[in-house]
Amino acid sequence: MATLSELQSYLDRLAKRYETPAFIDEDPISIPHAFDDPADQEVIGLYAALLAWGRRDVMLRKLKELCERMDYAPHKFVRSFAPDRDAEALNGFVHRTFQPIDAVWLTRNLSTALDRHDSVEALFAAHRPSDSEDASPVAAMLQGVSTTLLTLHDDTPQRLRKHLARPEAGSACKRLNMYLRWMVRAGPVDLGIWACLDPAELMLPIDVHVGRQARALGLLDRKTNDWKAVRRLTTVCRHFCADDPARYDFAFFGVGAQDESLDTRFTGDNSVDGSSLPTPR
Repeated sequence: MATLSELQSYLDRLAKRYETPAFIDEDPISIPHAFDDPADQEVIGLYAALLAWGRRDVMLRKLKELCERMDYAPHKFVRSFAPDRDAEALNGFVHRTFQPIDAVWLTRNLSTALDRHDSVEALFAAHRPSDSEDASPVAAMLQGVSTTLLTLHDDTPQRLRKHLARPEAGSACKRLNMYLRWMVRAGPVDLGIWACLDPAELMLPIDVHVGRQARALGLLDRKTNDWKAVRRLTTVCRHFCADDPARYDFAFFGVGAQDESLDTRFTGDNSVDGSSLPTPR
C-alpha cells in the first residue's frame, strides 16, 4: 500500500509533466491566452470556462467563433453591450445546450456587473467573506457571483441557471473553479492576473477525469462529483502542497484527458489508505 509521501511524489511528477506550454493549445485556456489585455483575458476567459465541455475540437471552434462575434474585443463588447443594438451579434451562437438566449442574457448581466464593479475580478472580490470558518473563501465567492449574474435583471430566464453553477446547489462548480485557477495561478499555463485570491485558497476543479483518477488512487471515496467531493480532494491536495493545491489538477486531469494509465504501484490494493487522509474542517 502506498504512503501519502510516495503518492505525493508521484503526483508531483505528473503535474510537472503536464503543466507545460504544450498544454495550452488544445485547452480552452488557449482562448484568453490569445489576448494581451488582462481585461479581455478575464472576460473571454469566463465565457471559455463556462463553455468548456463537449468535444475539445468543437468547443475550441465555437469559442473562436464567439471571439469573432465579439469583434475580437470581448471586454469592449461586453462592457458596452446594449441588447437592442448588439444582440444580433450573438444570434445563432450555439454550443450544446448553450443557446443564443443564454449568450445574450449572460452578456447583458455581465455588462451590468462590470458597470457596477469595473472588472470581473472586482465582482468576485465583492463576494469574498470578511471572515470564514472554511479554509477557502471560494464557495462564498462562487455562490455570490453566480447568484448576482442570475438576478441582476428580474426577467433573466431561469434556463441560465444551468450554466452558472452554485455550491449551495451541491454542484462541484468545475468550470468556475477552473476559471479561478486560470486567473489566480501564475505559471507556464495559467495566467496569474488576479490578486483577489491566493493560490493557496483555490479549490480543485473536479470533473469526470479528475474524479476517476483521484478515486483510483484512493484519494476520494465519495462517489459523486459534488461540492463535498471538491472539499475533500482539495483538503488532501493542500496536505501535499499548502501553497498551491490546484497544481494537482494538471496531474489528475492530464492522465485522464490523455487516456494514460496510472502507475499500478499506486492503484487498486496498492492505493493509499483512505483512513490516513486529512479531512475538511
